[in-house]
Amino acid sequence: MLGKKLHVKKNDTVVVIAGKDRAKSGKVISIHPKKDGVIVAGINMIKRHTKPRGSEQGGILEREAPVHISNVMLLCGKCNKPVRTKITTLEDGKKARCCVKCGESFDK
Repeated sequence: MLGKKLHVKKNDTVVVIAGKDRAKSGKVISIHPKKDGVIVAGINMIKRHTKPRGSEQGGILEREAPVHISNVMLLCGKCNKPVRTKITTLEDGKKARCCVKCGESFDK
């Protein structure tokens, strides 16, 4: 079975467009295609209570929780705004994601 095609990839800079962290931006750390989620650095922080295990210390840890893929938009470096993307074919025949507003390519 093939995986889902999502509009963001790892290491993209995205802006959250809905939820408690609206208008914040960050870099995508990981993607979860089966659950339609992305983990963005510094966004949607949760507190995790952990017990001490072995040499690890217990306590309250803060970490990122997944954000639904529909609640993030790619940040265009040229426009400096959150934008939708379209797929265009480059001169060498490869497909790349481009900004709908200015035409800037995200896949170099």
